[in-house]
Amino acid sequence: MVNAEFFDAITDIEREKGIPAAYMHEKISQALLAALKKDNPDAAENVIVNLDPEKKSIDVYIQMAVVEEVENPAVELTPETALKYEKHPEIGDIVHVPVETKNFGRIAAQAAKQVIIQGIREAERGMVYDEFTSKEHEILTGVVSRIEPRTGNISIRISSNSEFTEAMLSPNEQIKGERLVEGDRVKVYVVEVRKSTRGPQVLISRTHPGLVKRLFELEVPEIFDGTVEIRSIAREAGSRTKMAVLSHDPAVDPRGACIGPKGGRVSAIGDELGGEKIDVVLFSEIPEEYVAAALSPAEVVGVQMGSDGKSCRAIVPDNQLSLAIGKEGQNARLAAKLTGYKIDIKPESDVG
Repeated sequence: MVNAEFFDAITDIEREKGIPAAYMHEKISQALLAALKKDNPDAAENVIVNLDPEKKSIDVYIQMAVVEEVENPAVELTPETALKYEKHPEIGDIVHVPVETKNFGRIAAQAAKQVIIQGIREAERGMVYDEFTSKEHEILTGVVSRIEPRTGNISIRISSNSEFTEAMLSPNEQIKGERLVEGDRVKVYVVEVRKSTRGPQVLISRTHPGLVKRLFELEVPEIFDGTVEIRSIAREAGSRTKMAVLSHDPAVDPRGACIGPKGGRVSAIGDELGGEKIDVVLFSEIPEEYVAAALSPAEVVGVQMGSDGKSCRAIVPDNQLSLAIGKEGQNARLAAKLTGYKIDIKPESDVG
């Protein structure tokens, strides 16, 4: 155990798993202390562990007091015994008595092994946590590894750089109507990374509006470079999304950039989301214009803002009423969510 091969093994662990050698040295010191405490609990507070990576040596000592008459043999010794370790021991001196680690009992050795294994596990979990925390609110591609028929939970193996972990896609975070099978590659949005007793817990989603935003950033260069900005997203996953955009360059049409030539960009994202329909609308600081745009594809004759500043009335041609409201009220619901206004839709004939 106490030889060059031991330190070479630590170097291998650092290279293969990325666990710092200094961290392992600390855990091994803890393991040796734990082992000695198992074998000799009375000397527990008097133990010193000295790891020297340069000399590739590990020394374990018990600090023992030189006394005339030994009362506690775990931490005391006579001058005659102390001569084995020091040339001229005197009463009251503290002598460092070396301990041979190979003499540790079976239970003590097992305790040491457990501390080292636990240390490696903790380090690995820490690295996984740090890696995936840096990917919060980003998209990762994973592979479906298991589907639980009873609960509907889907286990997805996700990776980031060299780190891998299993994440669970719960039914609430799955796109309605989407059928995934084991082996499918799928893009997921990392909502949050939490620490738990069993290691890092990565919360992922296919329904989060952030997934749509990140997909557009990947697909549309003008969004990625900041020329076009996504101001708001309202989504009913698997069915329809409304996204408000604006351009910081008068020469760039934000809707055209997002939709792409012949609708290629928006349709590619819709396909990734299981055929979800995506309406790209122009954001405006003028509430009336913004609400009218949000109700597309319906035409809007006019918008009257309420005195409370939180509601409005949208007036549409009679033949556009059902389109403005949408199937089961979806178009109106998403427009209200997108703009933040409560929208009352009225046909033109009712207003007079």
